[in-house]
Amino acid sequence: MTIALNRNVLADAFGPSEGTALRLKQAALVVLGIAALAVAAKIRVPMWPVPITMGTFAVLTIGAAYGARLGLVTILGYMLVGALGFDVFASSSAENAGLAYMMGGTGGYLVGYVLAIVALGLLARAGWDRSAPKMAGAMLLGNVLIYAPGLVWLGMLYGWDQPILAWGLWPFLVGDAVKLGLAALLLPLAWKAVARARG
Repeated sequence: MTIALNRNVLADAFGPSEGTALRLKQAALVVLGIAALAVAAKIRVPMWPVPITMGTFAVLTIGAAYGARLGLVTILGYMLVGALGFDVFASSSAENAGLAYMMGGTGGYLVGYVLAIVALGLLARAGWDRSAPKMAGAMLLGNVLIYAPGLVWLGMLYGWDQPILAWGLWPFLVGDAVKLGLAALLLPLAWKAVARARG
């Protein structure tokens, strides 16, 4: 199956579309995206069985809104800021940050962030961000791409005889379903707002 990647993403729907002005807009979006990822990672919403952190929500929505290329630059910029020791990840702190933190239990999930943001960007270019059902499917795929390397890394780090799924998957599924539904509604609604603004 081939996917035609000829649709605009939300980042293309406003502001300049060529030349130096476009590059400045893209640079501003990257900085804004890195800041949004850092803030979202620290947001905790009470939920059973564990609180929801909004990091994955930000990753998936930025991927869809920015497209694969700009999304990839943004997530790599975020990783670089984290690698330099800044407290930008969900469980990092002033004492536990930088490369040491990134190589710990969350390392695989951070790799998954990169995979997911590219996948969401490609699917958005194919128009999946215009429809809530398709966007839900894209978000589901994005979550799979985050969890797969995350769980593999946990198994490699701590041993496959440990309760890897109980540590790194089952407690987060309820919260992820809520975030998936929210993001699946948000992107199509944003496109409708763009269409209304254009008259």
